[in-house]
Amino acid sequence: MSDAQRQAVLELARDSVVTRVTGAPWRERELISLPVVSGTFVTLKSAGQLRGCLGTLECRRGLAREVVRCAGDAAVDDPRFSPVQPEELSDISIEVSVLGPLEPIDPHDQSAIEIGRHGLVVERGRHRGLLLPQVATEWNWTRDDFLRHTCIKAGLSPDAWQRGARVYRFDAEVFGE
Repeated sequence: MSDAQRQAVLELARDSVVTRVTGAPWRERELISLPVVSGTFVTLKSAGQLRGCLGTLECRRGLAREVVRCAGDAAVDDPRFSPVQPEELSDISIEVSVLGPLEPIDPHDQSAIEIGRHGLVVERGRHRGLLLPQVATEWNWTRDDFLRHTCIKAGLSPDAWQRGARVYRFDAEVFGE
């Protein structure tokens, strides 16, 4: 994505967070052309700590609309956190991850996962968990740590990746304010 596209996406995300938190009316704007992507996640942080993160693996309505939806939802609907309050808005920073396609991998292949480059999805049955590439870097995880934590995020046992769960990797373009 170009710098102008990244800036436009961040502005959409910020406007969505402010609108959802304050109840202010949404202001329409002319959108620049954005690429077709597989998915997107919007991460909110306050003082460097996670404050909300939600996204989608399928950008059915286009990147702009999904960023608006995911940013607003991250601010008020992430079940791990209480809704962001208006007085917190000046402390909130926004990071957007634009996801490439999911690629099935053999998790036993040591070269299939590059920490800092790949995000992971683990699934078995109706259980599915996703961790973005930057999570493993932020927590200084090894490849096996990353696999275990993605299994836990899916609601599976930490070793599910060794016992038949499907594992996918993806690349992500990550940018923020």
